[in-house]
Amino acid sequence: MKIVVVGDALVKSDDLEKAAQHMNFTEPVEVKKLEWFSDLPKDKFQEKIMQIEKNGPENMELPEGMLEEVKDAQALLVHLAPVSKRVMEAATKLRLIGACRGGVENINIKAAEEQKIPVIHVIRNAESVADFTLALMYAETRNIAKAHHAIRNGVWQKSFSNDAYRTTLKRLKVGLIGAGYIGRLVLKRLNALQIATAIYDPYVKKSELQEEGLTAEFLTLEELCRTCDIISLHMRVTPQTSGMINRSLISLMKPNAYLINTARAEILNRNDIIDALKNKKIAGAAFDVFWQEPLPKDDILMKLDNVTLTPHIAGDTIDAISHAPYLLRDVINDYFTKGKSKMQVNKF
Repeated sequence: MKIVVVGDALVKSDDLEKAAQHMNFTEPVEVKKLEWFSDLPKDKFQEKIMQIEKNGPENMELPEGMLEEVKDAQALLVHLAPVSKRVMEAATKLRLIGACRGGVENINIKAAEEQKIPVIHVIRNAESVADFTLALMYAETRNIAKAHHAIRNGVWQKSFSNDAYRTTLKRLKVGLIGAGYIGRLVLKRLNALQIATAIYDPYVKKSELQEEGLTAEFLTLEELCRTCDIISLHMRVTPQTSGMINRSLISLMKPNAYLINTARAEILNRNDIIDALKNKKIAGAAFDVFWQEPLPKDDILMKLDNVTLTPHIAGDTIDAISHAPYLLRDVINDYFTKGKSKMQVNKF
């Protein structure tokens, strides 16, 4: 059985090869290693990430030799390398695509569905993002980062834009839009802290959460925006979710409400959320993701006193990326055992 693995500047092809050698395939495994901008420094590779997340795989440069090598491959394992329609059309024997990251913008999912090729992914940094999300809730509601910044600049600041609303997290109700893998990890933490939590996710059943020992109130999107004090976003960018959080939904939010985004900037309508923050229609926001990265120095967000900003580091821990191929190995082996997986992106 032939497996093609594609390493890049963040995930080594050697680690993908080792993971592939320990997958429960029924036949002997032959691994072919390819590279996609593996020699780029991380800051330059970030530009490739932004390109593929915004534009998808179709107009991206393919790894050298990929079209030839996938012709007789049964499995393809990647991190960020583009898997376009051309790749899948060439890979007539392909039975599985594995991606060792949460986002699958680098894979043409529609083409995979048309050819009945399952796409399995992992949320490599899910625990990291869940921790960071909770940290942003504390940082923004209690002005932790802002107070630190003020002291470093010689200001002993005791008053903030949210003075009228400052209280403990225990007194607030958190709404999670999206209850996938990361959303559930955030919910697990909120449950442990005994914080009232609501969820909007049309693809998740209450019974699923109950089986995992999780509890939350299920609300419509409008009800969640109207009643929750903190709203945290946990979904992928799709045609349905792009710009979903717009003026209409923001207008339903309480004046003491906060918006947390560790998912993707494109979920938010930029003009609408900036208008709400600038005019103090909501208490504040915390963003780890932006419409342009790095954030320009003259961006309006830099001038607002009711936002906490971090440079897309929610999932950036020392073990999250390097361990991703082995996490993918475990998920694929579980898929082989059960014949199904919650981590299969496409259903057919």
